[in-house]
Amino acid sequence: MDLSLVVSNILNPPILFFFLGMTAVFVKSDLEIPAPIPKLFSLYLLFAIGFKGGVELIKSGVTQEVILTLAAAMMMACVVPIYTFFILKWKLDTYDAAAIAATYGSISAVTFITASAFLTELAIPFDGYMVAALALMESPAIIVGLILVNIFTADGKREFSWPEVLQEAFLNSSVFLLVGSLLIGVLTGERGGKVLEPFTQGLFYGVLTFFLLDMGLVAARRIKDLQKTGVFLILFAILIPILNAGIGLAIAKLIGMPRGDSLLFAVLCASASYIAVPAAMRMTVPEANPSLYVSTALAVTFPFNIIVGIPLYLYGINLFWS
Repeated sequence: MDLSLVVSNILNPPILFFFLGMTAVFVKSDLEIPAPIPKLFSLYLLFAIGFKGGVELIKSGVTQEVILTLAAAMMMACVVPIYTFFILKWKLDTYDAAAIAATYGSISAVTFITASAFLTELAIPFDGYMVAALALMESPAIIVGLILVNIFTADGKREFSWPEVLQEAFLNSSVFLLVGSLLIGVLTGERGGKVLEPFTQGLFYGVLTFFLLDMGLVAARRIKDLQKTGVFLILFAILIPILNAGIGLAIAKLIGMPRGDSLLFAVLCASASYIAVPAAMRMTVPEANPSLYVSTALAVTFPFNIIVGIPLYLYGINLFWS
């Protein structure tokens, strides 16, 4: 792999501020970010990426490539939880295996946004409709995870409140804002894009940088939980993203996606949810241990992807797309 890509990625301000947040915890600094601010910034990022994606989608139109890409995104969101569940079942019970499998079947919007910034830095173009793939991949893994629990628990008769599950899967704040912003971007098109450009473009990287500072604080605090997960889950949290990205890249090559879109698709396949899925699992599968599925996704997979994974996946694209 070209180490200059890794170095270039690490030396981006958002990534350096992520390390700064982690360092603050390790040296026991009293750096704290008031709780409403990260929430506000996460809502801003979802709004900005959804709106810009909608504007770009209406520019490109709904082509065969768009339809194939969105179908592939839905397929990966359903299939990844199934095979990861059976891998996890070697060491874990059904509840923990299903919760972690659902976490890795869903996606991390912040990892996607970081990959978008990485592509922009390298002047590699990508299409806005990939945001639609992001929105489609967030929820199906929750449903698949609950179906797996229902099938493989001892009595096989576990009952869920399906209306509550479906509401959490498809109407949680992240999905609702992302899809809503995407639709508004589609409806308003380039005219709307120009009106909001100072807000969605000018502020974007500053907000992302500050948000990653907070993510560094949170990830470093979660590292202690890794003592409970053991070597198996730490290796899982590193190797499964690479496997999922490899499958994603094979699909991207088959469909004929360009380099930028291929990287974003691979990142979506490789990332893991640490917001929507944990919230749903806490409500519907209380038997699963949150310290397992949150700490592996947030303290291992998230930093691995933004530091090493994104340049690694681009290296694979450069190798096989040339």
